[in-house]
Amino acid sequence: MPSWAERRSAGARDRGSATVWGALCATLLCVVFGGVLALGQVTGAKQRAAGAADLAALAAADAAWDGADAACDLARRVAAAQDARVVRCHVGGEIADLTAEARAGPYTVRVRARAGPGDAAVR
Repeated sequence: MPSWAERRSAGARDRGSATVWGALCATLLCVVFGGVLALGQVTGAKQRAAGAADLAALAAADAAWDGADAACDLARRVAAAQDARVVRCHVGGEIADLTAEARAGPYTVRVRARAGPGDAAVR
């Protein structure tokens, strides 16, 4: 039968291992949680940019007969109202083709949208 000192030294090697494993698990959970939060920010920014791009393209296509500059100015105002900005705008005939971007934290997302009459937009 092992003595008390031998039993104590065998158990002493495992002391504190649960604390280390607990700290590692907590760190891993924090990293996963941070990744989920970042993904949520990017998804929200993408949805906002897509909505702003769609609305701005529709507004620009509607104002296309006023000229490309006036249509793009209107598109910029519409995108700004959606907390986004137009980074590229092209109006040719009745078709508006633009790119809008939205920011969320350190992330910037760009989305392209086109709008025009149903038969002209397909070409």
